[in-house]
Amino acid sequence: LSAYKRFSELLPKEEREDAYSARVPKSQILTLPELRANPFQHRICHVFSTSETGDDSMSFEDFLDMLSVFSDSATSDVKSHYAFHIFDFNDDGILDRKDLEHLVNCLTGQGEECQLSITEMEQLIQNILEESDFDKDGTISLPEFQHVVSRSPDFARCSVLQR
Repeated sequence: LSAYKRFSELLPKEEREDAYSARVPKSQILTLPELRANPFQHRICHVFSTSETGDDSMSFEDFLDMLSVFSDSATSDVKSHYAFHIFDFNDDGILDRKDLEHLVNCLTGQGEECQLSITEMEQLIQNILEESDFDKDGTISLPEFQHVVSRSPDFARCSVLQR
């Protein structure tokens, strides 16, 4: 009931009675305090949205899925699965160098004063791949990502999917 109330409050007043069948625009989802300052807010909306138009709006079911993954009771496997898809910026099922660069830029900030030099970025990506790319194909697959995450006991508590 609490989730339904939060969802319906994101809708215009005239649509609240039919909240279960309505879709909340991405712009409204991004007003949630849990997403407002998250550097992956747009990717989170994209990953959880089932919109056929690609506008990243959310149905109540999408919203529940997102809240479930954000919850403290979600398993590390579930959180890592969704984190992987959030970090897969080009939606190709692997984390390649471009995805890792985009990930690092999101974490360090987008301003010029925050960006790493080309050398620093390359070294960081190389370090990430050395730790995570077990088959040495230059990318990180979901199983590789989940294996690395499983070695980090703080992941579920401190991940991109924390509320």
